[in-house]
Amino acid sequence: PAIWTLEPPLQTSTQGEVEVTVNHASPTYLNNLFNNQQVFGSFAGVNPFYPEHLVFYVTVANKSDRKIHLHPGKFALLDNRGNQLNPIGIDVVTALAESRAPVAGMTRGLLQDARPGYFGFGLPLGKFMSSKPQWRRFILMQQSLLQQGFLYPGVTYDGLVAFWTPPKAATTLRLLIAEISSDFDAKGEARSSYDFSFEFGAQAR
Repeated sequence: PAIWTLEPPLQTSTQGEVEVTVNHASPTYLNNLFNNQQVFGSFAGVNPFYPEHLVFYVTVANKSDRKIHLHPGKFALLDNRGNQLNPIGIDVVTALAESRAPVAGMTRGLLQDARPGYFGFGLPLGKFMSSKPQWRRFILMQQSLLQQGFLYPGVTYDGLVAFWTPPKAATTLRLLIAEISSDFDAKGEARSSYDFSFEFGAQAR
């Protein structure tokens, strides 16, 4: 798999009173992040992503006086060769991990209570995870991926967004942070939305 260099790796854009910052999360960045015990506690030490993934660290700051809604499933990564990639989720990564389990030798264990991420869930996961050989990756993904949900005024939320890597021949990538909904009516329908576009010069090796 290719190792990508993106330039500039860190970019920020503002529309209205919503600010989005994206940072290419290189394999070194991800290894450092997931080795941080202050963030992940006893689950630290395993990067849940693989070389087949291209990952971005995304921060969204709602500086408006209204709630906004994030839907990472509508984000996209486009290259200059006409390819469009959609975000991958927890199921895809854990399935890949399971296919490699005999080689990877991942640790098995029980988790009695998963601490919820910002938009995550707080239900006990012990019995479920005891039957999943890649439970550790699942929890790390759940805690670190950018999740769908509302972001209220004054709140900043961050997380990772992952894609399959594009073809090595690509020289330009465009990350679309699409359909951040805003200005909801009485029925909960959004009357406006923001689309952010970030362009990177890309080189694979």
